[in-house]
Amino acid sequence: MNPRRHRVVVVGAGPVGLTAALVLAHGGVPVTVLEAADHLSTASRASTFHPATLDLLDELGIAAPLRAAGRDVTEIQWRDLDRNLLHRLPYAPLEGRTAHPYRVHAEQSRLTPLLLAALGRHPHADVAFGHTVFDLRQDPDGLRVWTRGPDGARAPLTARHVIAADGARSTVRDLLHLDSRARPYPSYALRIVTDTPLDSLVPDLSPLTYVRDARTSFSVLGMPDHWRLIHRIPATTPREHVTAPAAVHALVARSLPGLDSRVRVRDAHTYRLAAFVLPQFRAGRVLFAGDAAHLTSTAGGMNMNCGLHDAVAYGRALIRLYRGEAGDRSLTTVAAARRAVVQDAVIPRSEARTAGIDDAAALRAALDDIGRMTADADARTDFLVKASLLDCAPRGRRVAA
Repeated sequence: MNPRRHRVVVVGAGPVGLTAALVLAHGGVPVTVLEAADHLSTASRASTFHPATLDLLDELGIAAPLRAAGRDVTEIQWRDLDRNLLHRLPYAPLEGRTAHPYRVHAEQSRLTPLLLAALGRHPHADVAFGHTVFDLRQDPDGLRVWTRGPDGARAPLTARHVIAADGARSTVRDLLHLDSRARPYPSYALRIVTDTPLDSLVPDLSPLTYVRDARTSFSVLGMPDHWRLIHRIPATTPREHVTAPAAVHALVARSLPGLDSRVRVRDAHTYRLAAFVLPQFRAGRVLFAGDAAHLTSTAGGMNMNCGLHDAVAYGRALIRLYRGEAGDRSLTTVAAARRAVVQDAVIPRSEARTAGIDDAAALRAALDDIGRMTADADARTDFLVKASLLDCAPRGRRVAA
């Protein structure tokens, strides 16, 4: 392909941007990734990769090394505060529906180096760190993207399309004067990190456990080298109060009664919870993906997985467009389909994960619903398919070069 005519610029070298770039590179499309930071992010952010996502990453040769760096989750558990097992749901019903009937817990900072290394094997793909986008202009023939490099030099880059994967504070979105208003949830998240192996203190504890109790509810995630306790805190509570060491230790004592003296707290930090969906995921020659297009509740780990699905869908669509196998309207169709997935599937499913945790009667009803679901074979499969986004992930296989 002619690099000048067919190059795609991806803004953002996070999981979504690098995945989009790798899909394009696999399909023979010249691609340049622009990242404002001077290195890959090492921040502790998203940590869950669902079966549907692992299937897509497998097509890029990334699923196996990611799994090796992560922790398999083969069962979901619901427990009460006394650590009694209320319900359990193995991932086994997904066998035959996916090549990965489990989810993998691994921080996104373990995925991005794998994607970057794979991109480096494609001579028509490059990643420019320390390059900030400060202007973007479209015309009927393409786009010109202006960047400021590490030395302060300014330069334009010509592209046919841009994939904006530059996060919740998207510069591209601001440059195009698009709506960025998010709807805050009535709570924020407190993540407590411990390097104590909680499954050694609570036998048979799943790395994905929801503690649901009228006294307090929270989520437990087992990572390769640590465990996380994730609580929802009312937005009216000052964040500095809940992250104070004494407050954190008191919360651990309430969460793990009788075990708190054996739990080493390594870190505690908060992060916001908000919902946002861009009115349109396509703006001319720009396609928005991941947090630049949508934010949802983090419950269920669906938002990043959805963003990776955006990346794959856009990459495949652009390859087909450039090969003359589809028209320009196909990009509008794909962008609309990705937005519908967020609105109709990701947001309601994610919000349903925390149903009833602030109301005792609603919590009992939610637990009864979970009990009925786990007792019914068809309902179990339906729950897992939807929780894994298998019903709304991009279909088909990757487009080869």
